[in-house]
Amino acid sequence: MNKTPVIVWFRRDLRLSDHPALTAACDAGRPVVPVYIHDDQVAGLGAAQKLRLELALDVFGKALADKDSRLILRKGPALDVLRDLIRETGAGAVYWSRLYDTPAKDRDTKVKAALKEDGIEAKSFAGHLLFEPWTVETKTGGFYKVYTPMWKAVRGNDVGDALPRPGKIAAPDKWPASDDLDDWHLRRAMHRGADILATHCTVGEDAANTRLGQFIAHKVADYVTNRDLPGVKGTSNLSENLTFGEISPRVCWHAGKAALEDGKGDAEVFLKELVWREFAYHLAHHTPRILTDNWKADWNAFPWNTKLTPEVQAWQRGRTGIRFVDAAMREMYVTGTMHNRGRMIVASYLTKHLMTHWKIGLDWFADCLIDWDPASNAMGWQWSAGSGPDATPYFRVFNPVTQLDKFDKDRAYVKRWLAEEYKNPSDTALSYFDMIPRSWGLSPGDAYPDSIVTTDEGRTRALDAYSNRGF
Repeated sequence: MNKTPVIVWFRRDLRLSDHPALTAACDAGRPVVPVYIHDDQVAGLGAAQKLRLELALDVFGKALADKDSRLILRKGPALDVLRDLIRETGAGAVYWSRLYDTPAKDRDTKVKAALKEDGIEAKSFAGHLLFEPWTVETKTGGFYKVYTPMWKAVRGNDVGDALPRPGKIAAPDKWPASDDLDDWHLRRAMHRGADILATHCTVGEDAANTRLGQFIAHKVADYVTNRDLPGVKGTSNLSENLTFGEISPRVCWHAGKAALEDGKGDAEVFLKELVWREFAYHLAHHTPRILTDNWKADWNAFPWNTKLTPEVQAWQRGRTGIRFVDAAMREMYVTGTMHNRGRMIVASYLTKHLMTHWKIGLDWFADCLIDWDPASNAMGWQWSAGSGPDATPYFRVFNPVTQLDKFDKDRAYVKRWLAEEYKNPSDTALSYFDMIPRSWGLSPGDAYPDSIVTTDEGRTRALDAYSNRGF
């Protein structure tokens, strides 16, 4: 039998259960060398993502240690690092979970080809999605460009059972050297806000499974109503854990299906949200331009602002004078996440009321979100801007004032995140001022600003631009 070690290259799959690549390595009866590589793609992550990654790697390393294994950390180009580890360990194979954004696919394709040429078994596995993008087709054999038909096509598909955690992860005779996680200084980009942001993170596989269990037990029955109320804790909050693969979508799917079969009808909407994530990756695979360029080419000539104007800076800092927008932007800055209703409102306000290119919003989210996901972030921004799939620009100029009246009637959300208008601001609202750069010159004692662009003015400007461009 082949007893050479198998390197399992972890990326956005920091878990032990339902991990096909890890399971295959363990089932082979060979020593397993778990590895995480800090390459250019890690270096390019936003500040909040880097902090959250540091926390994730720390917890995952401890989970492996509980299995008498280790997480080897190395820094450098992925192929160079893997070749070094192969020489050091005598490994005969490298396994990993597939990713679907263009930079990751390009890197992985080159790595696989080079390793195979070296005589090394190089194999990628599913695990990041419910369905591989190329397995979901329309009746005519093409890919889906609209979400609802895709949902109808896959909702009855078989989703295989989740794999259990390996009973044992065989160790190599000698472990290769590992970098010290602290030496990577991943949290450095967060500056003084790192410790505050860390308190809002729910890290690791065990925590993710607990979060899912609590959602199914206590929240999913009222999901349809409460998911739209930012002042209510009515969502699963699992996007943070799905981003880092601390829980698999398959585990989430089966939990949602079980709840649906148990009579909790709102669970179907939770399943739809999982497929919405699938749809983002479906489009990223088939039309990779969605990650970087207008999905609809006729938007290339649209006269968006592309500069960091004072209006855009006010949007970034939660100082637009529009309460829903400002509360949501501050929530993201402090917690690294934002309520989904808020995401739609702030994206609509930037791209329509401020007539600013969605790429500016996409980049700011990428720097601030702990649950940043390349496909979901890009599709969400293009959906809101009108340049992506499933969008009707005319009808999606959200009014953030009436939206606040509808979804935050008692202003619980606003009070949680805006300090300036209240004599006794909440701790969460005050924490924003402890995180932001001092150079912004903001304090909770400042007067709340007037609207930089009123809702009526912004809507009229957007609709005039659409009309003049023939939309």
